[in-house]
Amino acid sequence: MGELSLAGLIGAFVGLVAGWVSAVVVIRVVEPRLRKLDKSESPTERSTFEDKLVLMRRLILGIEVAVFTIVGYAVGHLIGG
Repeated sequence: MGELSLAGLIGAFVGLVAGWVSAVVVIRVVEPRLRKLDKSESPTERSTFEDKLVLMRRLILGIEVAVFTIVGYAVGHLIGG
């Protein structure tokens, strides 16, 4: 297994923070628009809709943080060796 480079780890940290910020921005843009489309008529439908929103937030956060962290490591490693 290869060694982890310091530059790569710094890049991964920067990517982690950038991914988190990006996810927060995307969620704040997408969630209100989805709420406007909500046509729930019963408490059960409303609960299902809210559960799906929670899942959406978690997926966006997880995917963006993972991708940005990996890309950040790769870029940091390429630039700093």
